[in-house]
Amino acid sequence: MTAADTPAPATPNTVDEYVAGFPDDVRPVLEQVRDALRRALPGAEEKIRYGMPALMFADRYGIHFAGWKKHVGLYPVGELEAELEAEVAPHRAKKDTLQFFYRDGVPYDLVERVARSLAQRHTA
Repeated sequence: MTAADTPAPATPNTVDEYVAGFPDDVRPVLEQVRDALRRALPGAEEKIRYGMPALMFADRYGIHFAGWKKHVGLYPVGELEAELEAEVAPHRAKKDTLQFFYRDGVPYDLVERVARSLAQRHTA
């Protein structure tokens, strides 16, 4: 079974349930994205918001990730400082979305730095 064959559970109640609902070829990628976000946001509350996992860094602000057939997405990721924005530019899908395609490998260190930057912006 591949990622294209099996969607995430329709209504996961926890991040664990969300990740567990993906096939074997995608689940490890989502687990590593989650780990990168946890490293960037130690102690952040994890929850399901808008049907996808989120790690919260302020009452209203957090970073969400979602698995799709061909990529994992991060949301919302507004414009970052110039150097970091240049690094994410190849992954920018919309003004507030980053997409990392499974076939290209996910740069987990970049995911971590993006989350850390966003958290600093919203908690400063």
